[in-house]
Amino acid sequence: MKTRHFAQLVGLSALWGASFLFLRIASPLLGPQVMAFGRVLLATVTLAVLMAALREPWPWRHWRELLRLSTLSLAAPFLLYAWAALRLPAGYSALLNTTVVLFGALASAWFGQDTLNARKLLGCALGFVGVGLILQLGPVKPDAATITAALACIVAAACYGTSTPLMKRATNHMQPLAIAAGISAAAMVLLLPGALWTLPQANFTPTAMVALLIMGVFTSGLAYWLNLRIIRHVSPVAATSPAFLIPVFGVTWGHIFLGETVSSGIFAGGALVLLATALVTGFNPLRRAEIDNPKP
Repeated sequence: MKTRHFAQLVGLSALWGASFLFLRIASPLLGPQVMAFGRVLLATVTLAVLMAALREPWPWRHWRELLRLSTLSLAAPFLLYAWAALRLPAGYSALLNTTVVLFGALASAWFGQDTLNARKLLGCALGFVGVGLILQLGPVKPDAATITAALACIVAAACYGTSTPLMKRATNHMQPLAIAAGISAAAMVLLLPGALWTLPQANFTPTAMVALLIMGVFTSGLAYWLNLRIIRHVSPVAATSPAFLIPVFGVTWGHIFLGETVSSGIFAGGALVLLATALVTGFNPLRRAEIDNPKP
């Protein structure tokens, strides 16, 4: 993996780490279905403007593939995480989201786009340990609502992980911007009925609208375009590795903007997460340095 791709993955983690914070803010006010629809609506508008500016055609002839990708990568996960945000702290959702890497590794191996090896499995294990050290989550009452919300997060993670190798396959015959715009538009259609049904209960406060705007434009529209650009150049498993870094940024943003306490394991856990990400992605800065500066 090239250094710029690794840096872009870290940048994506920073964006997506903030999404769990905004979900906790906006989902109780707007409702999960309006929240999910609003995200994809704003993402579609953002990407449509870019499509027009760059004069890129819409990939309508691939509508079946886009509908399948949209269901797995946007519609289902957005709705499930928005619903889980009503019942779970942001840290728990971020932690459960790390299972994306495992689901992505299994799906990639199943579709023959990547292989499982000891290095990647070790990276997955270290990533989970690192996230646990960072969050040091306290006890949550294991009632039916909490367990159901946790299962919703895991199903959402499975959707993300399964969609990644399919996304990489799609980049072989569609442009990243066209895919991002196409799946956003498809998700908008899928989520519209539920949003209309629950619209009267939505509370459109300024706080909720700002959170929704940031999620729709940045953590959904632009972030998915960047993610698809990266997927073209890295393995599907590497593309899912930001899931390990997302809790790092989630905790950081919570500390900066909400004054939440940072756990004592932030530094050790952060180091383990970075090591795990490097192992899963295959990124090795020392190897790159040797290539750039060969011995005489």
